[in-house]
Order: sequence, then structure tokens, then C-alpha cells
Amino acid sequence: MGNSLLMASKGTHALSLKIIAECSTTKARTCKMKLPHYVVDTPVFMPVGTQGTLKGLLPQQLEELDCKIMLGNTYHLGHRYICIGKSWRSTQDSGGFQMVSLLKLAEITEEGVKFESPHDRSEMMLTPEKSIEIQNSIGADIIMQLDDVVHSCVTGPRVEEAMYRTIRWLDRCIAAHKRPHDQCIFPIVQGGLYPDLRKKCAEGMYQVFAIGGLSGGEEKSQFWKMVTISTDILPKEKPRYLMGVGFAIDLVKDIYAKDFRPIDENCKCSTCQQYTRAYLHTVVQTETVACQLVTVHNVAYQLDLMRSIQQSIVEDRFPEFIRRFFNKQFPNKDYPEWAVDALKSVKVDLNCQLNS
Repeated sequence: MGNSLLMASKGTHALSLKIIAECSTTKARTCKMKLPHYVVDTPVFMPVGTQGTLKGLLPQQLEELDCKIMLGNTYHLGHRYICIGKSWRSTQDSGGFQMVSLLKLAEITEEGVKFESPHDRSEMMLTPEKSIEIQNSIGADIIMQLDDVVHSCVTGPRVEEAMYRTIRWLDRCIAAHKRPHDQCIFPIVQGGLYPDLRKKCAEGMYQVFAIGGLSGGEEKSQFWKMVTISTDILPKEKPRYLMGVGFAIDLVKDIYAKDFRPIDENCKCSTCQQYTRAYLHTVVQTETVACQLVTVHNVAYQLDLMRSIQQSIVEDRFPEFIRRFFNKQFPNKDYPEWAVDALKSVKVDLNCQLNS
């Protein structure tokens, strides 16, 4: 089973990972992840291109932003028969999340999940085999197993049922995988907010690369504890994918009619170089170009943040980077309690004095 995750019978790897540097204080690390289409530096931010494209942006603009990987969605692409360009490097979601987001339109059984299309009410049966078939045809570098996803706040026997089904479905996904030489399947650990179930899930799989079933409305204090437990389970020499998590910045609320500065004076994206907050305030609710301009900056911000994190890990100053970042975000030092507790668990004290 393990060979099907990363390589074909000939030994050709679909993915390889080289750890470049590790933080001496936390569990953070920076790596080079080699994929068939590209080498991706991690940690990395993946913009969401649900239907094969990032809303408001052309592929050429993503190239200009040096965006090296994006996330598509099997349910939407498969249901509407859309394909991503052959040269683009991407990660493909399996469609499992739609068991939560489209729960009212879904029927979940051991065979798979039957969806009713929100577009034309036609039915689609998404089995582990069908999910992999669609992902094989799309050609993404990284593909995800179909997992049984429940809302992160669900408790009781349904969580355990979903966890064990996820293990069984992984076996079926691997058996159905036709392109192991150029597509890597990422198994997903499930188990809700139950540490023992997450450990059982990991033990029931050959390897686990992804942490699923979180960021769905649970308390942040619960979220970070499950991430900590899960990262302790994941194999050190493999990639680690925290699913469904992004630190979106609400750009629009900080744009003012008479403010002639760029969104970010230190940002080198085309939006910040050419447009003022006043202009964006004028067009944000009336012109579609505003979506493109703000998205360019949002993606650029996230990518620059990841590059800064990578560099701080290489230079072994990641804890200091964290403290400066939080100090900028919370100048009054009113840090969220969950963030303080989460960082203390990896030996980072936000109240330590910053180095000059």
C-alpha cells in the first residue's frame, strides 16, 4: 500500500521532500517539495481555485505573483466537467468537504456519497474510486483520498464511524489510483476533536500527510490542540498539509475614501504599486475590477508572509519572527488567549522582549 502513495512500481517518485532547516525552538521547518511540475518551498500558502481558477485572476497573474501551487475541488470540477491547464501545478481536494458544505444535498453510505447538484438537481455518486478517477483525469500533482468528513463540532459515534470509514476508503483510493508515477495521494487523518480517534486513524493508515476535519467552527483552543496532536503523529520525513486553514485579511474594511496610500506601503504587488486606497474605495462595490485588484494584493500578502517565515526558519529566528508579527497585529498586546497558549506549547512566549 505504501508504494502506491508515492511511487510507481518502477520506483519513479511523484513527490520527494528535502528538509532544508528546522527551528531549534518550535516544530517549524522549511522544506523543498519536488513535484512533477515544480519545486515548491514550504511552508506554502495555496490559494483556493475551486473550479480550476482563482476568482478574479488570470493564470499569468498567478505566475507573476510567483504562486507555485493552488487548490482545486474534485466535486465542482468533476460535476461540471472542467479541467485545469495541463502545465499548472496543483493540489486537488477529493470532494469530501462537500459532505459538510452540501450536507442537505448529500447521502453518505459505505459505497460513497450521493450528491444532488445545486445547479440542475442531477445526481452524482462520488465513491473513492470515482474521486480518484476524476483526480487522475484532472492531472493535479497532489491528490487527496476521499475521506468521510463530519463537521468539526459534531460529537458522538458519528465521528468514530467517519474515522474508520476514512481508513477503509483510503485502501479503495490507493487501489483505484492509475497514475502513481506522477500523482501523489495524500492520506488524511480524521477523528474530530477526539485525540484518541486521531491517533487510531493514523495507526490504521500506512502514512498520513494531511490533517482534516478542522477549521469548521470549533473553538480556537480546541483547534490548535488537535493540530499539535496530529503533527506529532505525522511522519517527519513527509509533507504536512493542514487542510482548510487560511489567515484571510479583511482588506476592504480598512480602505478609506480620502486615503491616497496603497493598501500596504511595503508591498510590491501591482495593486499596491499602481492604486490607492481611495481608488479602491470608489470601485470596490461597483466595478468587477476591484475583485481582481484586491485579490492580487491578498495573494501577494500571503505568499510574502510564507517566504518570510521560510527565511526566518533558515536563519533560526522563527520565534522572534512570531513575536514581531503578533506585536504588529496587536500593538496593545491584547493577544488572543488561544494564540498565547498555542505558542507556549511550542516554547514561544509572546511577552518576551523583542531583540533590537
